[in-house]
Amino acid sequence: MVEIKPEVEHGIVNRVDGTIFKYHGWPSVCKDERGVLYATASGMRIQHVDPSGKNCMYVSFNEGKTWTPPIVVNDSYLDDRDTGIWAWGKGHMIMSWFSLRYPDNCAAIQTYDWVGDAEKSVCKGIGESWSFLPEEEIKDGSFVKMSDDYGVTWSDPVRVPVTSPHGPVTLKDGTLVYMGKYMSPDYLAPNPICVYSSHDGGYTWERIGEVPVGEDIIVDNMHEPHMVELPNGRLLGAIRIHERKTQPDFTVYTTYSDDKGKTWSVPKCIEVDGAPPHLMVHSSGAVICSYSRRRSEKDRGERACVSYDNGETWTEDYDLKSEFNSGDHGYPASVELSDGSILTVYYMSAEKDWHCSVLSTRWRLKGK
Repeated sequence: MVEIKPEVEHGIVNRVDGTIFKYHGWPSVCKDERGVLYATASGMRIQHVDPSGKNCMYVSFNEGKTWTPPIVVNDSYLDDRDTGIWAWGKGHMIMSWFSLRYPDNCAAIQTYDWVGDAEKSVCKGIGESWSFLPEEEIKDGSFVKMSDDYGVTWSDPVRVPVTSPHGPVTLKDGTLVYMGKYMSPDYLAPNPICVYSSHDGGYTWERIGEVPVGEDIIVDNMHEPHMVELPNGRLLGAIRIHERKTQPDFTVYTTYSDDKGKTWSVPKCIEVDGAPPHLMVHSSGAVICSYSRRRSEKDRGERACVSYDNGETWTEDYDLKSEFNSGDHGYPASVELSDGSILTVYYMSAEKDWHCSVLSTRWRLKGK
């Protein structure tokens, strides 16, 4: 791929200080038919792994120049993570997330050396409180909420069978389709990438397909997919691959369906150094795959590769923002603005911070 460093304009979706609940991660973004932008993230956290995470939404009425403070849409007793968002007209929206319960009273959170003793104590205390709660109050799993008034009010949570950082999308016929990692009771089990559809706006879901496992892929290492419908009606999916059988890499594979998600092609590697993917179809017809490069300390940050033939080949790779503070960053997601430029949101430490915020980069495709 041809590497391009475009002219960019960096911004901040949400950054806070003066509180221990200042970590934000795993964002997504969408635009409604009025041009209003909605970004989401797991916000008001103490650190990367802790039970205080909430599903927050931020709204922009000026194409990402400024954003509202965080609006808490969901907050359970568990760690509510990977907040996806999608809008499909007339006020209809869906937010997705998964809630994770950690073993041993959140002992895992004690491993972060850069977090202070006070923060660790709060995390541990929240985890220990689970032992006092009834089981129905601490249900983990994957969920969605729906809104019919542009995110002003939301439904009760609806459990769904799959999880993905950016959640479901709608097809041209109005069907909601969700490509995600199947959520068995054991999240770390070798679960496949499955596809579910909903014809009632997200309240009930039916399994319609499953992505095959290629010969060079380990099913345990297939995670965090995203999917779009192309102008020709084909569905294109992209999947995070931790590593292949032959290489310890961190990359993205794509797969496609020509029957509305029932059957899928054997996934093919697009040879990028990073993941997870977010797909977007630009008004020019270009397909944009946003991803994060995290493996090398000397070359990591937010990236986007571009296909001009509906995902068959990927010819351009854009360096949107380099990051050298920490390897804890990524999950970029992109949306097209009214002038054809692109706004990509992601999580990363702002300058001189140790904690992560939700940041953005505005950029353009070459020649657009």
